[in-house]
This record gives sequence, C-alpha cells and structure tokens, in this order.
Amino acid sequence: MQSLRRYLPFALFAAFFALALLAFMSSKPSDKNARVYKAVQQYSPYYLDKRFGGLTIKSKEDRTFKEKPTNMTLFQEFERLEKRWAKTHLTRVNETLIISDNNGTQISTLELKTPDERLFVKQYYGIK
Repeated sequence: MQSLRRYLPFALFAAFFALALLAFMSSKPSDKNARVYKAVQQYSPYYLDKRFGGLTIKSKEDRTFKEKPTNMTLFQEFERLEKRWAKTHLTRVNETLIISDNNGTQISTLELKTPDERLFVKQYYGIK
C-alpha cells in the first residue's frame, strides 16, 4: 500500500498529460492542400475573425452571422460550414474544379494537377 502511494503523483501526472494530449489532437484542424485551399478560400463566405476575445467565425455575405464555438470545436465548426458551402458552390468536371456563386454562375475554375489535389477535394470538400 505504501509503495502505491509513492507512484500516485506520477500516475496522476501521466493521466493528466494523456488527457491534455487527446484534447489537443482532437481540436487540431485537418491537413489541407495549400494551393487548392487558398484558391477556394478566396470565394468562401466564411472566415475566422481574430480579436482580443478569441476567434469567431463570421460570414462575408451576412453581417449578422457570428458563431463563437469553444476552442475545442472551432476548427471542426469552421470545416463543417466550409463543407456545407462547397456542396452547393463547387463542382468537379474531370480534372477541373468549378467554383460558382450563389446564383450558380461560374466564377472561377481551378485545374487539379496532382493526385493529392484530387484526393483533397474529394476528402475535405466531399466533391467527387
């Protein structure tokens, strides 16, 4: 019994460290293809507003839209909103990604050059 008490602080420290590591890993944003993401991000209505009070998700189109999720769920919420927008504004024709506006008019096209870019569009935005 005495020997177990000696290891209790180390066990508590290890448990706390493991929980903190799990929280960090689950709140991390997913990996993105830089070229494709930057090109599409120009047209996406959602952006992160960095203020003294923390990060807030805002919309370029709707000035009243404002979401303030917790730090744990911030990136997941932002990705959810981007994916919802992409379902109606992005289409893929062969090796070309077509970006449309709210009326369905084509704004821009992006040539998907590598298999990594095609995989990113499929996995992140859900566009086949």
